[in-house]
Amino acid sequence: MKILVINAGSSSLKFQLIDAESEAVLFKGNCERIGTDGSFIGFKTADSQKIEIKTQMLNHTQAFEAVKNALVDPEHGAIKDLSEVSAIGHRIVQGGAYFDKSVLVNNSVLQKIKELASLAPLHNPANLQGIEACSKVFGPKVPQVVVFDTAFHQTMPEKAYMYAVPYKYYEKFGVRKYGFHGTSHRYVTDKMTELMGNQKDLKLITCHIGNGSSISAVKNGKVIDTTMGLTPLGGFMMGTRSGSLDPSVVTFIAEKEHLTPEEISNILNKESGLLGVSGVSSDDRDVTAAEENGDMRAHLAHEMLYYQIAKYIGSYYVALGGCDGIVFTAGLGENQPQLREKVCDYLACLGVKLDKEFNATAKRGITGTLSAPDSKIRVELIATDEEMVIARDTKAIVETL
Repeated sequence: MKILVINAGSSSLKFQLIDAESEAVLFKGNCERIGTDGSFIGFKTADSQKIEIKTQMLNHTQAFEAVKNALVDPEHGAIKDLSEVSAIGHRIVQGGAYFDKSVLVNNSVLQKIKELASLAPLHNPANLQGIEACSKVFGPKVPQVVVFDTAFHQTMPEKAYMYAVPYKYYEKFGVRKYGFHGTSHRYVTDKMTELMGNQKDLKLITCHIGNGSSISAVKNGKVIDTTMGLTPLGGFMMGTRSGSLDPSVVTFIAEKEHLTPEEISNILNKESGLLGVSGVSSDDRDVTAAEENGDMRAHLAHEMLYYQIAKYIGSYYVALGGCDGIVFTAGLGENQPQLREKVCDYLACLGVKLDKEFNATAKRGITGTLSAPDSKIRVELIATDEEMVIARDTKAIVETL
């Protein structure tokens, strides 16, 4: 069974063709700048050839046409005919309280995703466009499955997901913590559980740290708390996001600068975090280079980030009543040894001891145990694979049809 995995953004569309039996990635790529000038599709073949083709993509339907053409391209494609695609799996950011697992696409599911668009205005509409474009290009006979970023977090208890605002806002608008990156947290939780011998009642803290970041507390395979909230803005500072802060900061700045809600939201989501503090970039590689050249604001941005991550891990240690394992994953979690070392230095009081020699060389592709043999808590580097989770869920659902 060959499954096409789709992750549709507002102006981009990532895709992978996965053999569901062997779990081999047959084809992968990205359509970029959809709806603007200079759009192109780039893809990597199974034999690691990298191809980039400029093509007009005014909307997601045209992007899917480009994907289809690339898939069946006689020279570089992975399949001879679209009939070889058995099913399509989609990443959906916001599933709200409706969905605690992946489901087959039908009209009711589509309607609920539309209803939740106000909670993820940048993501859910784009995700819907991806589903609709797929239906036009591949036809109605190819089953489609949706996998929600929020689903894994639906095991949180009320005391963790409710906010201390008037209860009517929860009843009227669904104002509560939902959490995100659930597909990644689920993947590394399952992998860490396997690595630790499938012990029962494992207490894990999973750290998905990239340009967007979140940490989850997982007990016996179920999330009891996570850092992101109603939106992906919650938690600790990220590439361009502020993370959680005193709500009065928002109203104070808005009043002083005479800003609309949309303008203040743009500042907190797109101009804050590493970019806002360092004044250099949202890309940690640029911030690291600036810090190495003596830039004190870049240094401050890093110090704030490390401190905030460690603080959340410490709070989840308390929430879990201890901790058996900590996982680092995603872009920075997998590729930034300094971040892992600085965070673990804070955690020495909990008995965490890092193998600093291995940590210095560990990155995506060189995963393994970061903690020293005498560390009281196991620390692991695991490369996340959200696309594989989507493919597995799609396969499981389609096989029941």
